[in-house]
Amino acid sequence: MTLDPFIPIAPARIKVLVLPIGHIKRERFTAFISRLNEEHIVHLRDVTPDGRPHRNMFSPLAFPGGAMFYELMTHQPSPSHLALSPFDLWREQFAVIAIADGAELGSSVFNKRHSGAGGRTVEETNIRTLYQDLENLRDQYPKMLAHQVLIFDYLPAKESPIPIPEGIITIPPPDQLKRTTIKTVMCDISAIILAEMTTLAKSFEGLAHIDSPGVHTSAVHERINGLMGQDGMARRNSQYTLPGSRSVSATGLADRTHVRMSMPPVSSSKTTSFGSSTSTPSARPTTPLSGNKPLPNPPLYTFDNIIGPASSSDQTLARSDTTDSFSSQSQQPHDKVSVHGFGSGGMDARMRSKSRCRIQVVIGSLYLQSGLWSNALKELTEAATVAKSINDHVWHGKALELCLVCLLLLGWAGIEFAIPSVLLPPSEKGSGIAQQINEAEQRDPRQEKWLRHLQCYMPELVERILGLYSRLTAECLPPVPWSEAVVRFARMLTALHVAGGKLGEESLGMMVMGMGEKGGEGKQLTTSPRFTINPTRTVIVQMLFRAFPASAASELLMTVDRVTILSGIASVLGMLGFQRKKAMVVRELVSVLVGGLVEARTRGAADVGIHPAAGLVGLNGMNGQGGGSGAGALDLAEGDIEHGIESFLGVLLKTYGIVGDVGRAGKSRESMTVTVTDDNEKTTTKDTRDTDQEVVARIQRQSAARFFGMQTVKLNILRSCINFSEALPDFAGVLKYSSDLLRTAGSGIAPGPRREDAYPAISREEQVRLTTNILKTSNLSKRMGIGELAAEYWDEFLLRGIRLEPLSITRAPVAHAKTVLPGATTARASQDVDPFIYNPFLKRPDTATVESTLVAGEPATFRLTLQNPFEMEVDIESIRLDAEGAGFESGVEHTVIGPYRTQILRISGTPKAAGTVKITGAVIKVRGCRERRFPIFVEPWAPDNEGKTKSSGLVALEANAVTVSPAVERLKPYSFDLKVISPQPTVAVKSSTLPQSSVMILEGERQRFSVTLQNLSPDTPVDFLLFSFKDSTQEPLQAALNSRDATATELYEYELILAKKQALRLRNRDRNDRFIAPGQTATFDFEILGKPGLTNGIIQVDYAHLGVPLDEIAEQFYTRQVSMELTVTVNASIDISRVDVIPLNSSIPGSLWTRSTSGKAQVLTPETHCLLLLDLRNSWPSQMTVSLSSGGSPPSDDDEDDHPIKMEEHILPGNTTRLVLPIRRVYLEDPHAFIPALNPSRQRQFVVSTKISPEAERATREAFWYREKILDSLRGTWKTFTGKTREGEINFRSIRFNSKMVEVIKVDELDIDISLSSGGSDDGDNKEGVKGWVYVDEFLELRVKITNRGSKPVLPLLRLCPVLRHRPFNVSLDFTRKMAKFAWNGNLQFPLGRLEGNGGVVEVTTGVTVLCRGEFEIGGSVEEVMAYTPSEADKDGEQGKVVEDFGLLMVGGRRKERKVWHARKGCRVVVRDRPGE
Repeated sequence: MTLDPFIPIAPARIKVLVLPIGHIKRERFTAFISRLNEEHIVHLRDVTPDGRPHRNMFSPLAFPGGAMFYELMTHQPSPSHLALSPFDLWREQFAVIAIADGAELGSSVFNKRHSGAGGRTVEETNIRTLYQDLENLRDQYPKMLAHQVLIFDYLPAKESPIPIPEGIITIPPPDQLKRTTIKTVMCDISAIILAEMTTLAKSFEGLAHIDSPGVHTSAVHERINGLMGQDGMARRNSQYTLPGSRSVSATGLADRTHVRMSMPPVSSSKTTSFGSSTSTPSARPTTPLSGNKPLPNPPLYTFDNIIGPASSSDQTLARSDTTDSFSSQSQQPHDKVSVHGFGSGGMDARMRSKSRCRIQVVIGSLYLQSGLWSNALKELTEAATVAKSINDHVWHGKALELCLVCLLLLGWAGIEFAIPSVLLPPSEKGSGIAQQINEAEQRDPRQEKWLRHLQCYMPELVERILGLYSRLTAECLPPVPWSEAVVRFARMLTALHVAGGKLGEESLGMMVMGMGEKGGEGKQLTTSPRFTINPTRTVIVQMLFRAFPASAASELLMTVDRVTILSGIASVLGMLGFQRKKAMVVRELVSVLVGGLVEARTRGAADVGIHPAAGLVGLNGMNGQGGGSGAGALDLAEGDIEHGIESFLGVLLKTYGIVGDVGRAGKSRESMTVTVTDDNEKTTTKDTRDTDQEVVARIQRQSAARFFGMQTVKLNILRSCINFSEALPDFAGVLKYSSDLLRTAGSGIAPGPRREDAYPAISREEQVRLTTNILKTSNLSKRMGIGELAAEYWDEFLLRGIRLEPLSITRAPVAHAKTVLPGATTARASQDVDPFIYNPFLKRPDTATVESTLVAGEPATFRLTLQNPFEMEVDIESIRLDAEGAGFESGVEHTVIGPYRTQILRISGTPKAAGTVKITGAVIKVRGCRERRFPIFVEPWAPDNEGKTKSSGLVALEANAVTVSPAVERLKPYSFDLKVISPQPTVAVKSSTLPQSSVMILEGERQRFSVTLQNLSPDTPVDFLLFSFKDSTQEPLQAALNSRDATATELYEYELILAKKQALRLRNRDRNDRFIAPGQTATFDFEILGKPGLTNGIIQVDYAHLGVPLDEIAEQFYTRQVSMELTVTVNASIDISRVDVIPLNSSIPGSLWTRSTSGKAQVLTPETHCLLLLDLRNSWPSQMTVSLSSGGSPPSDDDEDDHPIKMEEHILPGNTTRLVLPIRRVYLEDPHAFIPALNPSRQRQFVVSTKISPEAERATREAFWYREKILDSLRGTWKTFTGKTREGEINFRSIRFNSKMVEVIKVDELDIDISLSSGGSDDGDNKEGVKGWVYVDEFLELRVKITNRGSKPVLPLLRLCPVLRHRPFNVSLDFTRKMAKFAWNGNLQFPLGRLEGNGGVVEVTTGVTVLCRGEFEIGGSVEEVMAYTPSEADKDGEQGKVVEDFGLLMVGGRRKERKVWHARKGCRVVVRDRPGE
């Protein structure tokens, strides 16, 4: 059963005072009361009746179906409530139960001052002490009907048990407790109360008159004075007014020395002891009452104020028996009524009837409380009839109310009853109620008839009772019982309405047992119309607001009474579903509480010398500098810090749509945390309130609340809640509602680049005041030892971004695939030097990949973006990263965010193990606020206000709070993953042999230098090292290679420079000691080549600790990079200014061989050699020696060894010298082959220029191949002699050959040799063609020798052409033919048959005669009869490999045409006349 004072059957309950006794802890005491409350209903059938004949007036045998309802209280009622007795007799306490803890009996002696409490053991001594305390309770509370001591969790000894005195009951522990043990205890106490009720009833019957509450005469004042003067105490001094004071029933005020004798003494030195011989009021003047504020509160009697039984030395009151205490009131001569007092010679008949009527109402109330409902109904019906006849309206209404309670209890017990006629409605309303009865019968024919009738009579009866209470007569009901009666009746009708207008098990259960604010089906009522249910909610609300304390009545009500009435009204409104009306009442309730609490606190502050106007913060901050607890100003005890106002104010805040947090400030985190175990079996505790889902749901609820209600009203409500919490004082409430006020005033958005208006709705001064209040309150709670109370931070979008700061180039790990490792493939074997194999180590690493990779054990820096949309500073006490996955340790930073800005903070974090780390947010502790996790909200966000109104009231708020809007769908917390790799070493360039990493070098010069690398890691070695190079010449070359206009020759040249002329390279590339131990160094040698355009270079070292051989690593590995930048200055050395090639017409004179360094002269013929002319210029300001060489390989097996031809020349600075170097002529099998590509990726591509003719394409290819052949045999070096000795190579790649030079260099495929001989003798051979002569008309033999140097056979056609010398060819040919100066035998043109390749020779001879003298020249040419086509046998011999030049086919350069070869030198004939002719 609930302890709600407004339950409809409250007049039927019996109040019992429960006190602690002996040594007992608060928690144990509360638990014992809870066990007693489980048996708060005692049925009379279980109660043993008293056997004494004079104590059987309330015998349970008279009505076994009844029951007694107990209300266990740990404090005494206020004097204002006790003053209403015996009109409201249920406000009195009829029994006192003292609870002791059996577990403490054997620990120590309870009270050493009791001299007669000695025992054999400590336990026996304590039991005797408890019995003496029970006797003291009987003396202290003589008016109580029962006194009992209960020892919980007590087990008697098995051997020699201790005797338990009378009045003490022992209860075993729960594990040995029977189901009926506590029930039996309550039945025994009930038997005592029922027996003693007889004496109490007799005492009431002996009274001459009972006044209505609030009405007192002067006789009463004289009677109270007389009673106090005789024996020092009155029966119920709370019923009477003190001289010179107001009515106690109205104000509840009395002098502190005139409290009830049943009340325990208060722990105040200013209060007069009950044992004092004087009973006069205190001489201290009282504070005058103001007409504008409620009267002050009476002393509250709580657990902390209640003191156990006083010692015998302090007790001066004589013990009196319970029977004597009640009968003593009837022993006074002026109080007792004669037995014959009701005769004709007595008092006025009307007064006698009124007195008799009122006594009957009191007796009926006792019957009602004792469970004898039928007897009570009889007594109350008679009293109501009499009161109606004599127009005693207040007591008439009281009798009707108690009758209604009796009928409800009979219906709850399932006992059939008949409604007394006095409860029936007047005749003029009978027809309407009869119609309602018929309609109810049609709706539910199975409903009991008596319940159906009571159901229909109840609304009219309630209205009639309230009408009687509100009659303006001399005796009217005071505000407190009037308002409470209205609320009880409203609760009664509300239960009927919630149950669908039917009086049955559900509605009676709500009236008797006191259910919550939910309907029969567990659903809370809404504002939906319920017009068909009688009584309607409109009627109930109209009646309920009659209990609202008016302004005039408020002056006569104490703060506690006003609070109680307003809370009752709010409770009924909540049950009816009127949440807005309920919030309005709760708001009034808060204002009343604030006024009363502030007045009480300021009075307490004034008592200790503090200004009464000081508030919570000022009072609490008073002792802060002194190092005290801060509670001295308010004299705060542990119980003064309230924790139960959240549910009270939560309804108010929810109704107005306050943008609140997840719960109570300072709430224990244990109830909202979960334990999480990660992959490393590390157990952590996470707050479930701070997960991404909960935060998004909280933002959704807060956004819905922002569009609900009026913001100004919300702010005012929160200010009232803050004032209320300060007045209690409730530190947690101050923190909660201050943060709620900031949250409600804020915009609740995440501003973007457009700078949406995020300014709060309160002034800057108020923002600063609220944050200061939060800080001071939080600090004060720590100093007082209450615990760390903290507010909830008011902006969910505090964290706007987290980004990993890029690591330095030397520390950033770069990912690589396994396939890029040297040796993983054949093409990778020369990774260090091959410029055409794709080198991923030189490629710029992917920024996203690098920025998401960390190394275990190495700190990384993160960049956090924090926002503060308020105009006060936010002091962040601590902030650390929140990560999931592999082990991660975050640094802790602190900062202060300025007002209305976004601020950047850098924080470090260190991964502890390899794996994946997911950064999900940050754990932030704002000073004064709870440490919590904040998700990352990167994108701007603002809630959308739905334009459609689908519902209203709190239903709309609840619907919007769970509806996922498009804006909420866009609200996605951001997180990112970081890959953590195993620990890696750190390598640095320790030293280099190059001073300041710079070098000066000449073109063609090569210099060596070394670089020393040091492993800075103390425990991780370097087992993988790979070197890559980059210089300033590579980019222009790469750009030229990528040009679409580049020819094949140019591409070959560019690729050759990249492949063979690298500016930087590693020496000893095949060394296998690429390993650096932890803390050790390693030195590597490099070589640099001077090239034009070389200004800088970079040596890049990729290193890592793989830990496994290369063939066992995973598909991906990571390396770090360290680089060394070089500054290079390249100066010119030897420049080739001019090049030419001329034929060799005769042998070289011997004098020229003296300048050669070959050692001996060689025979060079025009058929085998030609001359290369080079103009060399010395561009270096120092004399240089130039050495040139050519040849060195035999052209064929038939020739004698070809020794290299070397030359050396000294060139002065700035001079140009021409050198003539014999070079061997070149024969090429296929001078028109396509130009290859050195880059493997271009080897299958054919670069063809379609813009030139086939002839030009053939000429280009021909020049390319002959040039390559010459350059392969040509060498040149230079060397300086002054200063530092330098030497290098001459770069001949700048030489370009034209067609004339090519003709000089090349050797034809067919060699045509023409010679003459006379008469078949060899004397006239003219093989050289430059010596010898013949005579006119001499017969000569012309011999032609053709040699095929090619590999393919030829079908030649020979043509001979004799001409005059020194004439143009066409002129000399025609002149020779027409003038008949030359005669020959046969034809000059004839086929020669198949001429085999590979040195095949054919000779042809014919006779010729010269007819005149002169100089002639015989030339010749050979032309293919037909193009050669290989036969099947040839194809088989060549293994079917026929390579076709697709490049020339595309430009038309490989047509099936016949080739023609011309003799390079004809046969010169000098003809003379014979001597003598």
